[in-house]
Amino acid sequence: MAESFKYQGNKGSGGELHQKASEKHPTMTTAQGCPVSDNQNSLTAAKRGPGLLEDHVLREKLFHFDHERIPERVVHARGYGAHGYFETYESLSQLTCADLFQRKGEKTPVFARFSTVAGNKGSPDLARDVRGFAVKFYTQEGNWDLVGNNIPVFFIQDAMKFPDLIHSAKAAPDRGFPQAQTAHDNFWDFISLTPESMHMVMWAMSDRAIPRSLRFMEGFGVHTFKFINAEGEENYVKFHWKPKQGMQSVVWNEALKLNGADPDYHRRDMWESIAKGDYPEWELGVQVFSQEFADQFEFDVLDATKLIPEEQVPVQIVGRMVLNRAVDNFFAETEQVAFCTQNIVPGLDFTSDPLLQGRNFSYLDTQTKRLGGPNFTHIPVNAPKCPMAHFHQDGHMAMHNPKGRINYEPNSWQEHEHNPRECPTTGYKSASEHTDGDKLRYRSETFADHYSQARQFYLSQTAIEQAHIHYALVFELSKVEHLAIRGRVVSHLLNIDTTLANEVADGLRLQTMPEPAQAAMPTRDDLPTSDALSILKNTAHTFAGRKLGILISDGFDLTLFKALTTALGNEGARYEVIAAQVGGAKSSCGHHHQADQVINGGPSVLYDAVAVLTTKEGAEKLADIAEAKDFISDAHAHMKFIGYTEHVSPLISAAGLGQSKDEGWINLGSTDIAQFVEQLRQLRFWQR
Repeated sequence: MAESFKYQGNKGSGGELHQKASEKHPTMTTAQGCPVSDNQNSLTAAKRGPGLLEDHVLREKLFHFDHERIPERVVHARGYGAHGYFETYESLSQLTCADLFQRKGEKTPVFARFSTVAGNKGSPDLARDVRGFAVKFYTQEGNWDLVGNNIPVFFIQDAMKFPDLIHSAKAAPDRGFPQAQTAHDNFWDFISLTPESMHMVMWAMSDRAIPRSLRFMEGFGVHTFKFINAEGEENYVKFHWKPKQGMQSVVWNEALKLNGADPDYHRRDMWESIAKGDYPEWELGVQVFSQEFADQFEFDVLDATKLIPEEQVPVQIVGRMVLNRAVDNFFAETEQVAFCTQNIVPGLDFTSDPLLQGRNFSYLDTQTKRLGGPNFTHIPVNAPKCPMAHFHQDGHMAMHNPKGRINYEPNSWQEHEHNPRECPTTGYKSASEHTDGDKLRYRSETFADHYSQARQFYLSQTAIEQAHIHYALVFELSKVEHLAIRGRVVSHLLNIDTTLANEVADGLRLQTMPEPAQAAMPTRDDLPTSDALSILKNTAHTFAGRKLGILISDGFDLTLFKALTTALGNEGARYEVIAAQVGGAKSSCGHHHQADQVINGGPSVLYDAVAVLTTKEGAEKLADIAEAKDFISDAHAHMKFIGYTEHVSPLISAAGLGQSKDEGWINLGSTDIAQFVEQLRQLRFWQR
């Protein structure tokens, strides 16, 4: 029998390479520090004999591999994080004694994590979904976790219903699908039987649920919290994150194609932006209001399905967050970071919002399960950056235990080191609140209006955004097999807006129109529209931070290309070059330009706008490539601006667009390039 192959670490050319590597790199060891002599072969009894139990190197390696995965989050499993800082603009000492808001210009380290809600870790980035927006502030008085979403309201009013909501949205337990989608019977069955969800449904069916980039979405604390100043004066507060890059979303067909072209599109965008120094920024705003305002407001400020329009309580900008450093290791930081709504600091406090009260339990419980025990705060990304002193000890994965004999309090020992005491002066104090009443299970009647703000949100959108909500509802409900569920949803829409309800019913071809759903309170039609609720009414009018896709072929105009890329740089925008081959193309001057993407790997959905620089011969060659035709037709269908040169006609005709060019198509040969880039600031040519 022929002798079996064995990697010889010290013989032959392979051994020489291995020897050279060992001179440049540290010696590999086990987790216990024992140097490893052979990382290629397990220990066996004889050359072809059975493996030996004593092979501690193999056992440790396989043992650790077997346990690499920790339980993923039940919700928000698909996430991406980055480090940065929060800079306070002005002192807020008149509102709160929270340390990070006391000094103008102070920078507090932060870690932010963005996520989808319903999908698992392997789901695509562009699912129609709520986005988590969580920020951990490492303040000098402990960690503050502002755990929010990119939508200011939520589906439910009481945490009791959270497991039901998520169970209904997740893959059905008998079949394991659909993944990262709400377009199925279970979800809409639950929603149609839960009227309090209708405001959130309007947001989830809007463009807010399919952001172009994590950098281009707002964030909200969702709940009402409290500010407390040094004198003990209290005010209510709601938190807002405003993207300095402006808001932007995709259209639904574009989202579907993005998930196929690049399921990691959002996380790749964040990685590239930070790597190129185009740091994502948000400004933190607060809506601060008194008990008197809360008593007079149309709705209950403790109801998480309601918001306070910015026209009634303006958002005061108090600082900015800059994310300027990617993680060193995705698992150690992004996967192991533990956010808990209960993590607050002196100067902040909770309210009696029943959804928030339940979250305060659930998040801590979740982290204990996911990360193996109570010592997840020992993991660096979760550890406070300020001094800590307590008597917690032992438990799974304990890294830091009390030193010495003292592990309880009160005690009579006089040592000051490792013997902490509470401090009534600087320690955390909860807000004062009078409570009197029976112990019961009860939903306050002040939470009973389920449709008025849903109507206000819908009417505050532009006609384009309203159409997108209509199309989203038709698409989602078209996947619902039970007709009774479709009818129940439409019955709720009748309480929001009859035009919307009729459009959805027509889109579904309902044979009979249902009666409006029974409402606990009638829908108010006197609420004014709020421009702050619309994305398109708040467009940033900049192409900075966006990306242009430039499709080139042999013979492309190098002078035009340089002028275009220079103008993009001046705008603060980026670009990628796409060609029929990843090796690129030769310019009219014979200069060879490397491509960033090959045409079948760089579809137009990856870009905010596109330009086609080609010759007649080049356009004819591109016209024979299916993906090149899709590049043009998709950009047109998705209302993107398209720059072109005069010889592109063969490609346009092959794409089936014929005479479809409109004012969103810009002839780069007869247009000043700076003016072209200025037009790109509109982001979409919605008139199409």
